[in-house]
Amino acid sequence: MRIVLVIYVSYQQAVGRVYIVGAGPGDPELITVKGFRLLQSADVVLHDRLVPGELLRYVKPGAVVVDVGKRPGGVGPSQEEINEMLYTYAQRYHTVVRLHGGDPLVFGRGFEECEFLTARGVPCEIVPGVTSGFGAPAKYYIPPVVRGT
Repeated sequence: MRIVLVIYVSYQQAVGRVYIVGAGPGDPELITVKGFRLLQSADVVLHDRLVPGELLRYVKPGAVVVDVGKRPGGVGPSQEEINEMLYTYAQRYHTVVRLHGGDPLVFGRGFEECEFLTARGVPCEIVPGVTSGFGAPAKYYIPPVVRGT
């Protein structure tokens, strides 16, 4: 009697990880340390038009930088196109950063992007930014809450 053992090996295409990062409320120094480190190590950065241009100077040489920001009048890639770009870059690169102005979950599409990616097996992490609701008042010494009043 002859026994034949057949082993099926499933090869899954290696994918990178996507980080949905908030750049903070406009001041380039208000990005979080984690967001800044990810920006420096990213292979690909897709950014909004509201991201301070100064931050993009810290992207490593040779990284792919794509402006996916919408211009007044709706000119720019659709959210569906941005989602597809993120997925495509995650198939080819190790670290992909989607850099949002402000916080990616406040008026940003960070949740939609992460939901789209994870449904397709791409690891995704959200790195919050300093929210303008706290960052802007702090810049002008306006506390959101005053103790004792």
